[in-house]
Amino acid sequence: MGSGFRLQALCGSAYPECSQGRNDIHSGPCALCLQCHCLLSARRSLALGQQYTSLGSQPLLCGSIPGLVPKQLRFCRNYIEIMPSVAEGVKLGIQECQHQFRGRRWNCTTIDDSLAIFGPVLDKATRESAFVHAIASAGVAFAVTRSCAEGTSTICGCDSHHKGPPGEGWKWGGCSEDADFGVLVSREFADARENRPDARSAMNKHNNEAGRTTILDHMHLKCKCHGLSGSCEVKTCWWAQPDFRAIGDFLKDKYDSASEMVVEKHRESRGWVETLRAKYALFKPPTERDLVYYENSPNFCEPNPETGSFGTRDRTCNVTSHGIDGCDLLCCGRGHNTRTEKRKEKCHCIFHWCCYVSCQECIRIYDVHTCK
Repeated sequence: MGSGFRLQALCGSAYPECSQGRNDIHSGPCALCLQCHCLLSARRSLALGQQYTSLGSQPLLCGSIPGLVPKQLRFCRNYIEIMPSVAEGVKLGIQECQHQFRGRRWNCTTIDDSLAIFGPVLDKATRESAFVHAIASAGVAFAVTRSCAEGTSTICGCDSHHKGPPGEGWKWGGCSEDADFGVLVSREFADARENRPDARSAMNKHNNEAGRTTILDHMHLKCKCHGLSGSCEVKTCWWAQPDFRAIGDFLKDKYDSASEMVVEKHRESRGWVETLRAKYALFKPPTERDLVYYENSPNFCEPNPETGSFGTRDRTCNVTSHGIDGCDLLCCGRGHNTRTEKRKEKCHCIFHWCCYVSCQECIRIYDVHTCK
């Protein structure tokens, strides 16, 4: 049921060298292709487009981005100045996905030469798809909210609604981040593709919203003291988002406890409609903050182009761990190889007054364990 996003037309039109198979995409113009890649990869809902070819350059026309549905195209044209933040948000979400799954059999691997950077993995309605949609939607809301607070857009800014009177010993001040606006942008743009009456659209919309709700739930007061010599004669506070790592940690827990669903079909006036119902009635039904899925994941032990699995051969494993990152589980019982590796590291560092640090260079030997 998944539909991949396109990269070539957008990035290739801006920088032909990015469409000619070059792999140096982490710096220079091709870095923007990587950002486009991040935008246009989550295979079902987040059809997002990087609108600026480079800093300070003229924006590309929204109509040049293939695959946008009419609602997304209208949004892009009306709010083109916040589209770079949308791009940054999806990139942030994918980077967090790779951090959270760094020790798993599926480690959120991306494919540089594919229009859908996760390959076929997200074609299925699995836990992995649920997490990617949630973290990417949260990333968009987070990045747009942060960008507005930093004053980079003229159509948004700080949150003027302080959500309550000040507390004892402090008053409102600073710039409260307007997470409601960021969530609105994410919902209006990312969910625009999920307009089909099928189970996959229902799943994607639910998981998108779970990611955005996590942002709102983790908003907190951040305060700063003012006064002579660091005293706190006056304390001002404002609403702030947490570090995005906290969002990733929370959604990773939701991935581990995701609710398995079953698909039900109903006859309505507009035709057949698919909905989701919890598979196990004895379990607590999922809330809007939980992730849901209805197809089982592959084991990701062996390479399989049909499922998008890269396997775990040559992956580094932790020989002392009994968890999923340990050599027993990560290597799927195939065993592991061990080699020694020499690394240059700074050592015997000394602080000199004033003010610099000098260090020696030491060679240290480490054991590296990789899956067979």
